[in-house]
Amino acid sequence: MADPHAPRATSSLALDDDRLVAELFTLRDCLRWAASEFHLAGLFHGHGTESPWDEAVALTLGALHLPWNVDPAVLDARLLPMERERIVALVRARVTTRRPLPYLLGEAWFAGLPFDVDERVLIPRSPIAELVESGFAAWFPEEPPARVLDLCTGSGCIGIATALHLPTCEVDLSDISEEALAVARRNIGRHDVGERVRAVHSDLFAALPGRYDLIVSNPPYVDARDLATMPAEFRHEPALALGAGDDGLAIVRRILREARAHLNDHGVLIVEVGNSDHHLEAAFPEVSFLWLDFERGGQGVFALTAEELDAHAASFA
Repeated sequence: MADPHAPRATSSLALDDDRLVAELFTLRDCLRWAASEFHLAGLFHGHGTESPWDEAVALTLGALHLPWNVDPAVLDARLLPMERERIVALVRARVTTRRPLPYLLGEAWFAGLPFDVDERVLIPRSPIAELVESGFAAWFPEEPPARVLDLCTGSGCIGIATALHLPTCEVDLSDISEEALAVARRNIGRHDVGERVRAVHSDLFAALPGRYDLIVSNPPYVDARDLATMPAEFRHEPALALGAGDDGLAIVRRILREARAHLNDHGVLIVEVGNSDHHLEAAFPEVSFLWLDFERGGQGVFALTAEELDAHAASFA
C-alpha cells in the first residue's frame, strides 16, 4: 500500500523546453524521461500502445523516424539539439492536450503498414488487421476475393492493406465523410494502389453499384453510455466515426439489412462492433453470429456468409 505521507512526484514539464533539452542527451535519456512523464500524467493508452513505456518508445522512435526494431545500440547515441527539441515538444503536447500520439506524429501502423492519419479519421487499431494479414484465408482458402469493399473506411487502412496483402483483388473504400475520404485518397497514393483501389463517397451502400466477394466494415458502434464516459484521448477522434445511438447499433442494423444485396452468393460479411457485441446478441437472439478470436487480442468482430444473411433476412428487415 502506498504511503499517503510520501512526497508526490512532480512533473518536470514545469520546466521550460530549453531547460529540458539541455538535460537530455541520449535516446535512452529521452525514453526514460518520457515514460516517467506519461506515468505521472495518467494518460490513456489505447491508440496503438498499452503502457507509458510503450508510448515513450513509439513517440521517440517516431520523432526520430527510426523503425520499431532498431538496433538497441542506438539507445546510447547522443541526439542533436533539434531532435531533442522535437521529442520534448511531442511529450509536452501528448501530456497537456491528451491528443493521441498517432495524431501528433501524423502516422499510424496497421497490418504492418504505415498510414497517414489526422483528426478527420479514426486511428487504426482494429483486430481485423490479423484477418487482413492472413488474406482472409478462413473464408477464401483457394482463391482470394476478387472484389472487396471496405465500408466506413476512414483512413482506408483496412481496404488498402487488403489490396497490398492480396495483389489480385480490387477494392472500394466507402465513407459518408468527404473529409475522411481525403485522407483515404492520400493513403491510396502513399501506397501506390490507385489502379486497384478507389475511394467512393457513399452513405453505406447507396452509391455502390455491383456486388462484392468480401465486405469488411469497422463502422461507428459506440453506445451512448460509453461515448459519454470515454477518456479524453477519444474526444480528438471524429464523433461521426464513433457514436451510433443508444445501443451502438444504428449503423450495424442498416449494414445487416442492406449487405446481402451487395454480396455475391459465395460472399462474406465481416463487421466489428467492439463491446457493443452484447447489444447485438440481445437484438438478434435468433442469429448465431460467428465471433472471431484474435491472437493479439480484440473482441466484437463477427462474420456472416451470404447464405446466413439469406436465412436471417426477416430478422434484419
